[in-house]
Amino acid sequence: MSALRHDLLASFVVFLVAVPLSLGIAVASGAPVAAGLIAAAAGGIVAGLLGGAPLQVSGPAAGLTVLVAELVQTYGWRATCTITVLGGLVQLVLGTGRLARAALAVSPAVVHGMLAGVGIVIVLGQVHVVLGGGPQQSAIANLRELPDQLMRPGLPPALVAGLTVLVMVLWSRMPRWGVLRLVPAPLPAVAAATAAAWCLGLPVPRVDLPDAPFGGWAAPALPEGGPIGIAGAVLSVALVAGLESLLCTVAVDRVRPPGVPPADLDRELRAQGAANAASGLLGGLPVAGVIVRSTANIEAGGRTRLSPVLHGVWVLLLVLCCAPLIEMVPLAALAALLIMLGLRLTDLDRVRDLRHHREVPAYFGSLAGVVLLGLGHGVLVGVGIIAVLALRRLTRLSVRTEELVPVPGDVPAPPRWHVVVEGTFTFLGVPRVARALRAIPAGSSVDLDLNVDFMDHAAFDAIHQWRIGHERQGGRVDIDEIHEAWYERAVTGDMSQPRKTAPQARWWAPWANRRRRPEAELDAPETSPAAVLLEGIREYHDSTASLVRPIMSELAMKQKPQHLFITCVDSRVVPNIITASGPGDLFINRNVGALVPRYGTQTPDDSVAATVEYATSVLDIRTITICGHSNCGAMAALLAGGTEVEHLTGLSRWLRHGNHSLARFLSTDPDGWDEPPLTRLCKINVMQQLDNLLTYPWLRERVEAGEIELVGLYLDLASADVEILDRATGTFARVPDEVPGVPGSHTTLT
Repeated sequence: MSALRHDLLASFVVFLVAVPLSLGIAVASGAPVAAGLIAAAAGGIVAGLLGGAPLQVSGPAAGLTVLVAELVQTYGWRATCTITVLGGLVQLVLGTGRLARAALAVSPAVVHGMLAGVGIVIVLGQVHVVLGGGPQQSAIANLRELPDQLMRPGLPPALVAGLTVLVMVLWSRMPRWGVLRLVPAPLPAVAAATAAAWCLGLPVPRVDLPDAPFGGWAAPALPEGGPIGIAGAVLSVALVAGLESLLCTVAVDRVRPPGVPPADLDRELRAQGAANAASGLLGGLPVAGVIVRSTANIEAGGRTRLSPVLHGVWVLLLVLCCAPLIEMVPLAALAALLIMLGLRLTDLDRVRDLRHHREVPAYFGSLAGVVLLGLGHGVLVGVGIIAVLALRRLTRLSVRTEELVPVPGDVPAPPRWHVVVEGTFTFLGVPRVARALRAIPAGSSVDLDLNVDFMDHAAFDAIHQWRIGHERQGGRVDIDEIHEAWYERAVTGDMSQPRKTAPQARWWAPWANRRRRPEAELDAPETSPAAVLLEGIREYHDSTASLVRPIMSELAMKQKPQHLFITCVDSRVVPNIITASGPGDLFINRNVGALVPRYGTQTPDDSVAATVEYATSVLDIRTITICGHSNCGAMAALLAGGTEVEHLTGLSRWLRHGNHSLARFLSTDPDGWDEPPLTRLCKINVMQQLDNLLTYPWLRERVEAGEIELVGLYLDLASADVEILDRATGTFARVPDEVPGVPGSHTTLT
């Protein structure tokens, strides 16, 4: 019932977002206005029922506006519906062939550039509507006619559009409480503009719906034209809509709430195909996953696929029952709404992120291509640019040469040179390297560092022949291969795959296991702990930092952990290892004994309570885990009555928070336990700390409401096994091999 309540509310919020956007996208596409609502209903119901991302919401997307407008102008509306149906069937075939992940190979620079170009095209077209005119057939035509339109603006449509923008801006900035907090800005903006136009009797064009949106249904018409052009149109709809849907799926999957299964991209693509086939058959626009509506669904508390399905049902009821209300909406209000959406699509903050990876040319190439040539050609321009950039990176090579200055007072020696070749060394780089090597005087000593990740035969032959000739003239060449032994293997004829380094202990092994000294060094002085720590940091910089840097750059400005993990400070307990988690996954609180002071305790300590408050109220974490472990020193101190640590005043004071665990241990019948006393206390302590969490009234309310889940874990150090607490029976059991939410799982945890 709790999930149903959340889904009902979320579906209504998404419905409020979808209606004005669907109407506006239909108008901007040159399609019948009802087509936008039909697509919203088909996308919500069909894709919602069949999709692989339960919380994703599908419908008409702004990113398809330019493509649909081109198809309508070229083939007509009924033929565009046929192309939509065929595009959906192509998506079904691609999804059945498990090709969905191939779409993710398209660079985000091209996708964001395409969307920015679409945004500019939308803005240029809808500015004419705002000024009382009509959009032209292309972005260039819209730009060319804009000065004329500015010289003779229509005042009533401009006033309606200005009011729409004003309400949207004010609504997003004003404080809202209760239900108003869930109302999206487009709804009050369009409602205010409609009311003002009606009350003032403004002569502005309004939405024109057919008398019966479904009653006048006619079968889609076959497009007229060359088969190659029609096939290209079908593929464009299938690939562009599919790519936008899959990118939306990936984005939604990153922020899915706990308990929601991970996305199945192939299933989602098949669902998009079925939704497009249904939408085109009913006379609707092409359908795609929409990030704005999907985000609104998650933020409004959507829990299951029922939410997007219900949103489609509400849209369908609106089309059937409230057509007169929709027909009161001024087109200028929808145009203003689309202008705001188009400006959001041209978000230049993306450029800053792409600049770090040197992919800005692909972004602006895609943008310019969409504006000047159209959507399909613009994407091809972007893909071509990104391919050239990738080829350039693959063949990038740097050559540095320097003459080493002899130290004053040394014995005179032949000139010495240092040459460094870095990058991918292929035949394309041979001229540069050969030119640098020929500039080195004959008879010199040369230290040649080859830091290359690949060397083809032409590159090897150039280096080898130069070395032979240089040494024949009295010089000396020392070649040091830093990355891989490409040159050495080519000389020896051993072209088997090299093993770069000898096997070493895993990264998670203790320092002592990874730094076993050879026998010759056993009598050497021990390394200081500080030096060992610094050596570990150096090893991190050398081998790990470059791997985690992309992840850390994403997390640098914001953390979104999924779990609060409270455990002991014991050095043998490493939360990220036993949960196979990484940066940003766990919000961790560690203290002696994994204790949680009870609410209102006479021995105050707010550190744990502060962590819980911040985790649940600011980070919106929905799961709190208490993890105990075997052979816990804190529990051993409690069993000994605290005598062993009474000289440690701070620790003794802290261990008072464990007295309830000790009392519970003493009151528990040991006959039901086949374990030593210390093990029993360690496990009972986990149960008690979960109960201590419930002494906080505000937390108990959220746990009872199903908003927060409490989990108890126990790590057995000797076996390295993790056990989970069944709170109903008060017993621990090994975590099963199959876990809920993982494909193929059928095990349920309690």
